[in-house]
Amino acid sequence: MRISRAAHQTDFPARFVLVAAMNPCPCGYLGHPQRACRCTPDQIHRYQSRVSGPLLDRIDMHIEVPALPAEALLNAQRGESTAEVGARVLAAHSRALARQGFANQALQGQALETHAGTTPEATALLQKIAARLAWSGRGTHRALRVARTIADLAGADHLDASHIAEAAQYRRALRST
Repeated sequence: MRISRAAHQTDFPARFVLVAAMNPCPCGYLGHPQRACRCTPDQIHRYQSRVSGPLLDRIDMHIEVPALPAEALLNAQRGESTAEVGARVLAAHSRALARQGFANQALQGQALETHAGTTPEATALLQKIAARLAWSGRGTHRALRVARTIADLAGADHLDASHIAEAAQYRRALRST
């Protein structure tokens, strides 16, 4: 990581995965299917504004995880095993290494454009979404890297519109109120 201030730059070695969580509002019940939120729109806005836009822009995926009713949780169908998911992730990682020599998260600038492999429809959709949601260049590139990973997980050589659409869903803005 490089920090630049005025005429000075400092490099800090940093490679990590940040997983963060927050409630949707101060009371925690905004959008809850069974409990009513007691917060005013102004309180919700102030609470969600505590996380700055530039910080959110640096987080690859923003995913809302709604509360589940007990019946849905207890009667859920069995999902994939950890071993199955691990094998799929390993295959996707191997695909990226074979294509570009490093993981998708390290794709920068021209290498991202070269190795993303978007179809014309996917490129047009990404441009449309980025303009409509006023994404920064950083946000657009983050979505493109996530889409490349989604395509690798699906075993696809090229990014199509469905990969871009899924990645865009993961970049939903936190502030929707």
